[in-house]
Amino acid sequence: MPLGNSLVADSLGNPLTLDDPASLPRVDDFVMGFISTEARAVNLIALADTDASPIVQAYCATLHLFAESREAVANARPFLAKARAGAARATPREQRYIAAIEAWADGDIARAIALHAEQAREHPRDLVSVKLGQYHCFNTGDCPGMLRLALAVLPHASEVPYVHGMAAFGYEQCHLMREAEASARRAIGLCRKEPWAHHALAHVMLTEGRLAEGLAFMQSVSDTWSGLNSFMVTHNWWHVALFLIDLGRDAEALAVYDAHAWGVAKDYSQDQIGAVSLLARLELAGIDVGARWDDVAHYLLQRQADHVLPFLDLQYLYGLARAGRPEADALLRNIEAFAPTAPPSTRAAWQRVCVPAAHGLVAHARGNLAAAVEGLGVALPRMIEIGGSHAQRDLFEQLYLDALVRTGTPATLTGAQGILQQQLNGQPESLRLRRQAGAVYEKLGLGALLRAPPNT
Repeated sequence: MPLGNSLVADSLGNPLTLDDPASLPRVDDFVMGFISTEARAVNLIALADTDASPIVQAYCATLHLFAESREAVANARPFLAKARAGAARATPREQRYIAAIEAWADGDIARAIALHAEQAREHPRDLVSVKLGQYHCFNTGDCPGMLRLALAVLPHASEVPYVHGMAAFGYEQCHLMREAEASARRAIGLCRKEPWAHHALAHVMLTEGRLAEGLAFMQSVSDTWSGLNSFMVTHNWWHVALFLIDLGRDAEALAVYDAHAWGVAKDYSQDQIGAVSLLARLELAGIDVGARWDDVAHYLLQRQADHVLPFLDLQYLYGLARAGRPEADALLRNIEAFAPTAPPSTRAAWQRVCVPAAHGLVAHARGNLAAAVEGLGVALPRMIEIGGSHAQRDLFEQLYLDALVRTGTPATLTGAQGILQQQLNGQPESLRLRRQAGAVYEKLGLGALLRAPPNT
């Protein structure tokens, strides 16, 4: 069979340069599995040694980089080398994709995003590239960039439900809630099993304080969360737990953690940070989590020198420190040493946000409240630069708020009141916020305010 056979295309209509057209089903597993967050995307790895097609090798490299581990780049390099060696016989679309994955491996995220944006304009049905470009924008806090990517391709792939899900999350992260909800519901109308759209709609309902409605919605579609990658299934259940915590359904929230949010892939980065952030939120809501920190920390020991993303490192650090592990000190030192050497496109986030936040998180975990207020207070105004969603970054504000309240001085209680009341205004259904605000108002001598009916 001749090399460079381009007579096949993926399910989205993108021509493929495959050595063997029989590889197409597994390539499609990757393409469609990736944009639908399904576990079948990893089926492509079976072709790694049998099909040297440049795009196949670049897709294999993509999967390795998504491990988000210290070893990920080294594991991806052999596949990138094979992809580059055969790039001359690939299509321009495939060549640009290879270049974007090389930029990712090199830590040049700005270049990777630029290449994905160019791909969206030139080949708007390359939805793998769009999804990956959104991932990089998300990790650098570029919410408008996420939305631009989705809107650029939407007219060319409007029948694909997952594009509407991508647009929905982009809208939501830009605080465009009506557009986000409309796009999410459009996606779900096209395909009820669209977990990314479920996730986007959960964000909308959480942000708007529609807590009971959000919980009911997520529970109503949870039967479709099968065959997904571990991040997607655990993260959607994480959102269910957030609704339960705010609604004061503590036992149910803890049960969701045990049954769905931790334990699917304990060695995976996203599952680990989901567990850390959920345990922290449970504790901040006054829920006893028992010895659960110890189990999570055992899997965080491998993360002491990862430095893949500052957003990840911070949560690994808090998990280790909260479990009382001395390895937290090693990770903190490693973060401080790495920050000045980080790739230029992310160096400011490491130095100006991650380092002070890291000190604040360790201090909070160890009960040094003044240092927690100082470190987190410095980092919070720029926290978007380390990526993550509004809901995920809320963890850092909750920890800061907890440190303010527990410090208990007039100045820190005044700061806490301002934060809490604004949050409560946006989420009047939240029993968690009402309870926390009530305690602050009592300390400020204003307890009657929350006890009194409105307008009295």
